Amino acid sequence: MGTTPRTPASVFAWNGVPPAGQLIPLGLQHVVAAVVGVITPAIIVSSTCGLSDADTTLMIQVSLILTALATLLQLFPLFRRLGSGLPVIMGISFAYVPTLTSIGGAFGLGTILGAEIAGGCVAVLFGIFLKQIRRFFPPLVTGTVIFTIGLSLYPTAVKYMAGGAGQPDFGSWKNWLVAFITLAVVFVLNNFTKGVLKLGAILWGMAVGYVVALLMGMVSFDSVAAAGYFQAPVPLYFPIEFNVAACVSMAIMYIVNSVQTIGDLSSTTMGGMDRMPTDHELSGGIIGQGVMSVIGALFGGLPAASYSQNVGIVTVNKVINRAVFTLAALVLLVAGFIPKLSALLTTIPYAVIGGATISVFATITMTGIRMITQQTFTMRNSTVVGLAVALGVGVTTVGPACLAGFPAWVTTVFGSSSVVLSTLTAILLNQLLPKDPPERR
Repeated sequence: MGTTPRTPASVFAWNGVPPAGQLIPLGLQHVVAAVVGVITPAIIVSSTCGLSDADTTLMIQVSLILTALATLLQLFPLFRRLGSGLPVIMGISFAYVPTLTSIGGAFGLGTILGAEIAGGCVAVLFGIFLKQIRRFFPPLVTGTVIFTIGLSLYPTAVKYMAGGAGQPDFGSWKNWLVAFITLAVVFVLNNFTKGVLKLGAILWGMAVGYVVALLMGMVSFDSVAAAGYFQAPVPLYFPIEFNVAACVSMAIMYIVNSVQTIGDLSSTTMGGMDRMPTDHELSGGIIGQGVMSVIGALFGGLPAASYSQNVGIVTVNKVINRAVFTLAALVLLVAGFIPKLSALLTTIPYAVIGGATISVFATITMTGIRMITQQTFTMRNSTVVGLAVALGVGVTTVGPACLAGFPAWVTTVFGSSSVVLSTLTAILLNQLLPKDPPERR
């Protein structure tokens, strides 16, 4: 007696396996959308900390592996507490870059990793006490913080477009030409195409920019030749150091990004499932984010957060099948164990990265503006946003010299990253200022 053939699952259902013809392209689409965000923070932080090519390759490997494992944890929660059980890609995030580069430039990679462990623990606590803490982070505060994150990333993008600060050819016409070609491709694909071309605009832009840079003799493959074919990261390869001020800065950033995770998970369920996420799902997602950050720090990985660009894909195509996201995670996981592939990613010139990521940073800024403008723009709200951004951006623009009369830890916490000072100011003002009276109907 024959068995009844199994009917392939729908891509719009959470469980089951869809046909390969749908599963593979939809899964790879998420890889394309995420991969630039996965590898670029590692490249930026490695450059800031002065790491060797081999160590940069290792950090990219860990970034790919950590993103894969963090995503799998969200898809398949452990102990009913670690992970959201929602269709989400989670991994290394641009949002931490301003604080990471500030800490790394002052203290080195070891202090970043120590602060990351502290921040991950704070994220776990945030997830556990979600209901009690959430009221301090309404959309007005969260939007202000995201807006400041975008603003603070612009100098990084421009420096990379010019070839990378400290590089011998910094500011050369070649760098700017490659950067603008990359940016032009991203701009055209984002605004005048559809489907995979639009969703992968940043990746395709970087591919074109990379080819142009290669033809101009700006790419070296020495690091690829020196890399092996397989390597598993080992724990504590990079030393871990703890600095109280750095830990405080990173703890604040983890709280901020936990709030952003709430927004991303909410967008995922509303866009793909036509419902709001439960408190249990939100709590599990944030706890999983914190746990993976702590584990990742032991291997040299950078902080994890949900990927808004992949959330955008879910809200557009409504595909929530867990197998699609599992395939994307497995592709990233396999790539993370191949040093030659990771080393190849380190050959991307700074100008290409800058030309591609400045549009990403602009999107982050506009996301913050959109959240802010969705609120009624009263005098109270404009005061919260205006003062928070003014203090945060103003102090860091002037530089540490404006805090020279304070202890060193004050400069580390408040003077190195505009995001930290803006976040604290926005929270404080939002609590102190009297609420606006309800609008008369």
